[in-house]
Amino acid sequence: MTALVLDQHAAPTARTGAGERRTGAGERRSGGERRSGAGDGRARAGDRRARAAKILEILDELFPAPAIPLDHGDPFQLLVATILSAQCTDARVNIVTPALFARAPDAATMATLRPSQVLHYIRTCGLAPGKSKNLVATSRALVAEHGGKVPNDFEALERLPGVGHKTASVVMAQAFGVPAFPIDTHIHRLAGRWQLSRARNVEQTERDLKAVFPRERWNTLHLQIIYFGRSHCPARGHVRERCPICSWAMSKARERRERSS
Repeated sequence: MTALVLDQHAAPTARTGAGERRTGAGERRSGGERRSGAGDGRARAGDRRARAAKILEILDELFPAPAIPLDHGDPFQLLVATILSAQCTDARVNIVTPALFARAPDAATMATLRPSQVLHYIRTCGLAPGKSKNLVATSRALVAEHGGKVPNDFEALERLPGVGHKTASVVMAQAFGVPAFPIDTHIHRLAGRWQLSRARNVEQTERDLKAVFPRERWNTLHLQIIYFGRSHCPARGHVRERCPICSWAMSKARERRERSS
């Protein structure tokens, strides 16, 4: 990947007129104008969309063509690599999969193996014993129910052993080009930092992000956010003022909470 050149991004500002005053929950008066609770809701939604548009602009500058981080040759190998990536780094997955795929490049071959044989190849990945069982069971299900092919269907994917909504979303987006927004813990964290979601779970975060970003950008955007989080916005040791996005999108209250946790 080419070197990144960071530009200074000015923070969007919001000014309150001298004559403005709050009168009660959900009301604001300014220059004689009265805004209802519903109006405040629309304003907040508009703020999120404006913030999302600026974030998208910055991510496009920093990561215009993000590569798929998991090495694979076809949808089956992507499915396997994505299952392995849970509680494991992409770098570690890319270390173990070449030997695994040399032994079992497709579902038909993987289905003939025992979990202990698969475990031999993936032992250094987190949760390896359970993953080895799921990979064999998923391969056998693909052979029995889908002719050995990975289905291009969310519901069918999520019925496979070891495949949840996030894994299915990755496969649908990266293997089949179907608009999806896979949410991992990194994207969940950044959505909160950037005040795009107040969700406590990844399901709600997915809904919130889909509401503010264009559908045609979801497949690329989730990769851009992942790469941004790794390079600029880590969970620990994060300095708000140095981050091209958090420096203006993250609230100081959120920063204080993170520092005290």
